[in-house]
Amino acid sequence: MPTSDTAASNAATRPLTQQDYKTLSLAALGGALEFYDFIIFVFFANAIGQLFFPPEMPEWLRLLQTFGIFAAGYVVRPLGGIVMAHFGDLLGRKRMFTLSILMMAVPTLLIGLLPTYATIGLAAPLLLLLMRIFQGAAVGGEVPGAWVFVSEHVPSRFTGFACGVLTAGLTVGILLGSLVATGLNTVYTPAEITDGAWRYPFLLGGIFGFGAMYLRRWLHETPVFAEMQQRKALATEMPLKSVLRSHRGAVVVSMLLTWMLSAGIVVVILMTPALLQKIHHIAPRTTLVANTVATLCLAFGCIIAGMLADRLGGKRVIFVGSVLLAISTYLFYTTVGTRPDLLLPLYAMTGLFVGVVGAVPYVLVQAFPAQVRFSGLSFSYNLSYAIFGGLTPVVVTLMLKNNVLGPAYYVIGVCVVGMLTALFIKDQRQTVGR
Repeated sequence: MPTSDTAASNAATRPLTQQDYKTLSLAALGGALEFYDFIIFVFFANAIGQLFFPPEMPEWLRLLQTFGIFAAGYVVRPLGGIVMAHFGDLLGRKRMFTLSILMMAVPTLLIGLLPTYATIGLAAPLLLLLMRIFQGAAVGGEVPGAWVFVSEHVPSRFTGFACGVLTAGLTVGILLGSLVATGLNTVYTPAEITDGAWRYPFLLGGIFGFGAMYLRRWLHETPVFAEMQQRKALATEMPLKSVLRSHRGAVVVSMLLTWMLSAGIVVVILMTPALLQKIHHIAPRTTLVANTVATLCLAFGCIIAGMLADRLGGKRVIFVGSVLLAISTYLFYTTVGTRPDLLLPLYAMTGLFVGVVGAVPYVLVQAFPAQVRFSGLSFSYNLSYAIFGGLTPVVVTLMLKNNVLGPAYYVIGVCVVGMLTALFIKDQRQTVGR
């Protein structure tokens, strides 16, 4: 009769099955729809800034406050992530994986219905802030939960691929947002968007959210959690307490890698279209088309980085990827102002190298044991995103006041952090379930 170690070994070496591909597809698609809800805000930051703040406010301050509300969604991520991860480690991954979508769909729908400053004054930005807080709490459980969910479903030798596919799914949510924004800027004039067309993406996002919630009915609990439940091997104390006591090194490495991930996504992908419009006066449609191509390249980059991590380990992939991202970011920001004709290829190349973030969850899911994996990953990832990702839009906007290359210098600096952190990564060739 096979032992549990033999069964684990067989599970680790088996090929991907049709059920594995179905799980990855449904998880990635649901993540894409939910992440669209979370980020669509940034593509209409200029219109929202005009509508939800006093018209006499200076332009730089309006932009700063708008990005500040966007950043609020990151600041509250740890709270939502800690609570949902706690129950995810004790009650099951799937339940929290489904709940996060409902928490995202409702506020997204409501943002599309909010009255503006001209109608209710200061209550408008406050209500907008409240909706972003709910969105942040939802995504705080979604992203770490999704990585844990897919990594515990596939054989350990495909952990990087699974995390890369899931991360690519999240970036497809950004791509979907970029496509919707491009479509609106093609069909409507800037004045028409400000007059009310900006609401359509949020109303559509609410529908997407409920659709994603329906899709997740077809997912099953992870084999790793089911086995722990059967063996009564679930955490016997508060999972986060165990993480902070026994896995502090893993928390630090995970937080620093998340900082690099947040810089690549927030600055290069989310903020750049609005920045190009403001700094270099490039037409919204042009910047959004380029952003669409860059985000598509990012999705492919995530999958490539994940597959390379399975073969080479996270340390090498993250170190080399950080170097390439720093170089491409510098070339992009120093060239696009004088050579706007190179916007598309340079943005595409930079987006591809942002794909190094696809190797980050490979390291994070291996950094914590199964009993506290959801809590450890969620705490590290969300706390880092709250500190670094939340402050990034504000810091970059302030840096822009002194230097138009502020965004490039910020990303390059964080890439150096990523290179140094990679030196401390301990690649673990072991079953994720253990």
